Amino acid sequence: MSMEIQLPDGTCVTVEEKLSIRQLLDRLPEWKNKITAAVIAGCLVDMDETPEPGARVEFLTFDDPRGREVYRHTAAHVLAQAVKRLHPQAKLGIGPAIEDGFYYDFDVGRPFTPEVLEDIEREMQEIIRQDLPIRRQLLSREDAHRLFREMGESYKLEILEELPDQQVSVYRQGDFVDLCTGPHLPRTGMLEAVKLLNAAGAYWRGDERRPMLQRIYGTAFPDRESLNQYLKRLEEARKRDHRRLGRELDLYSIQEECGPGLVLWHPKGAVIREIIENFWRREHRKRGYELVYSPHIGKADLWRKSGHLEWFRENMYGSMLVEGAEYLLKPMNCPFHILMYKSATRSYRDLPLRWAELGTVYRYERSGVLHGLLRVRGFTQDDAHIFCTRDQLEDEIVAVVELALFMLSRFGFEQFEVKLSVRDPAKKEKYVGDDSLWQEAEGALVAALNRLGMRYRVEEGEAKFYGPAIDIELKDALGRGWQGPTIQVDFNLPERFDLTYMGPDNRQHRPVMVHRTVLGALERFLGNLIEHYAGAFPTWLAPVQVRVIPVGERHLPYAQEVAGKLVESGFRVEVDTRNEKVGFKIRGAELDKIPYMLVVGDREQERGTVAVRRRREGDLGPMRLAEFAMMLEQEVRQWESGG
Repeated sequence: MSMEIQLPDGTCVTVEEKLSIRQLLDRLPEWKNKITAAVIAGCLVDMDETPEPGARVEFLTFDDPRGREVYRHTAAHVLAQAVKRLHPQAKLGIGPAIEDGFYYDFDVGRPFTPEVLEDIEREMQEIIRQDLPIRRQLLSREDAHRLFREMGESYKLEILEELPDQQVSVYRQGDFVDLCTGPHLPRTGMLEAVKLLNAAGAYWRGDERRPMLQRIYGTAFPDRESLNQYLKRLEEARKRDHRRLGRELDLYSIQEECGPGLVLWHPKGAVIREIIENFWRREHRKRGYELVYSPHIGKADLWRKSGHLEWFRENMYGSMLVEGAEYLLKPMNCPFHILMYKSATRSYRDLPLRWAELGTVYRYERSGVLHGLLRVRGFTQDDAHIFCTRDQLEDEIVAVVELALFMLSRFGFEQFEVKLSVRDPAKKEKYVGDDSLWQEAEGALVAALNRLGMRYRVEEGEAKFYGPAIDIELKDALGRGWQGPTIQVDFNLPERFDLTYMGPDNRQHRPVMVHRTVLGALERFLGNLIEHYAGAFPTWLAPVQVRVIPVGERHLPYAQEVAGKLVESGFRVEVDTRNEKVGFKIRGAELDKIPYMLVVGDREQERGTVAVRRRREGDLGPMRLAEFAMMLEQEVRQWESGG
């Protein structure tokens, strides 16, 4: 019986013989060095797999995400082999492919220096040059245990203990062997362009109570040009790193004395936050939202009733005893909004209720995953909850998506990727509520997306424990994705808290609850803004819009007068009072990414003018202060009006 083979270019080939994937590749010399993986019945398979008669085989290249993962996972194994050759005492951790690259963890007792990474990369190139065959081998648990015990690979033995199967797979290339499910490339020589990027400490299994290992990050591409383009993007990303820019521009800090993952908003960062919050409040009020506030702590029984203690306990802070009752720091605002709903009898005429809150919540994140403003332990959500009828649900979802895209576009984000996060049908025990409610919730989200004509992809297993969601990933100036708005439909919390409203039939009905954020956490959103604009915020968002630069000390009074008039007009202005040369001050203002610089000397003081410079553009010439103020006002109003 024949096999049907689909090639990466879409063409199909029929093969009458029973051959392994590796043998099939030998029959396709024009594809042999391009194909990175094979798929049978939807599953990635190893190159030594022999398809059953009648099977349909799909071949993948690096262009396919699955093929890319196999390519980079193979590079991780080559990295591990190189480290073991140069540092035989090193113990192996894990080495997965990740977005844009791969990493491998090693227990070597000391950090890898840049010079050592260069040696390792050279050894990787030698392994690639040797073009070693990569072979899969099945071992019994006992044989695998014996093998890795003899090798002294204690971390592999720990992983082995957790595997349920009586047979496990290992992969061999030359003198190197690793415990792995695969699959991998057929040969090490198929790797073309490999680069090690950096090394960092990483706790084993992400647990700060476990040993600190050394993690080497790298990337791999099928050609040198693609690698060079990636390295250029990486360099641009480093220039935009919000952690460095946040420090240089004095926007915020995270200090060990305060606590990891807890953000201190400095005055300039607080100005940006104020602009975001004021705009957020204004736009929400326009759309029928009412603002509410809730406390930072609540009784543990409240979180027990909501399900958070059962489903979210490991991410919650606490507890504290107050007059014999247990209290916890809030990880979410929703139970408080539910209590507000229950504080009065509700009618269908009251719905929908849209309650919004800039609520600060606290969630425990392991120290190993904290990352500047993007992953923190205390953050303020631009949160809101909508209580509505079933008939109103689709309209409310549509309105939230439209608001989210409007808000993001006004801050300069124009490209998005939309996900529909649903249950994993094979793991329904991880979610609360019956099937019919989940199907109705997912159906409402799909109907809203279709009505908006939005493209989306379905992500199984990504739903929250209480309901499915639309998750919108925003794209920055470099095309990188960031977690953004989320809209979740919830039939379960109204059930748990027995929420009702009186319907037109004079009977009690259950409302539907929509949880939503349109910007996400303000901390993360500031990080997104910093990296999107590389710290050079547009004039309307810049914490300092104008810096007045006196030529000499005798011009300082006039500089302060100019600044005072602009401040009275509502602009954010500062004066450079340092006793430095004008060129030095201008360079400083450029480094501080100030949108406008006003240089004032004898001529300007005599004529009542200012010499205007714009960031990156240079000298715009002299202007009367009123003329400059009008130009600045028009620029800001253009944003406020959406122009």
